[in-house]
Amino acid sequence: MTKTTLSRMPNPAEFVPEMGDVSAALFRATGNQSVPRTTINLVHLRAGQIVNNTYLTILNTSFLRKAGESEERITAVSSWPDAPYFTDAERAALALVEATLQPAPHGGERVSDALYAEVAKHYDEKALATLTIAIGQINFFVAVAVIGKPQPVGSLAQAQWD
Repeated sequence: MTKTTLSRMPNPAEFVPEMGDVSAALFRATGNQSVPRTTINLVHLRAGQIVNNTYLTILNTSFLRKAGESEERITAVSSWPDAPYFTDAERAALALVEATLQPAPHGGERVSDALYAEVAKHYDEKALATLTIAIGQINFFVAVAVIGKPQPVGSLAQAQWD
């Protein structure tokens, strides 16, 4: 028997219409083409996996499929460190989102100087700022997704702009 979870907050924008403006501004900020949209969607998919949120996982999987990504790459995001499907730049971005969203080992910094230096090897200053905003963007949606529990939808990928 399948358990159906009801959304606690199906459409928060109904109550806070400004949310649409915030969301659109974040998408514009991360859409400046300094970081490939695919990399941003890989980072967002990994964030959804880390926080165990089906809505974010399905949404970003749909975005990646729409962009023509292979099922191998999409599936391997959850095990990216040993998967052969990612560039060094993508690996650095995935490491950065993991460090940002997970507690630091042994009480240290989440984003160490060494990790920052590794990411900076692959992204110039504008791209690194964009990647940082992309991680902030998904964190904005993490709160909405884990608190409100919207129902998973892949159809939003059809509205994605390139």
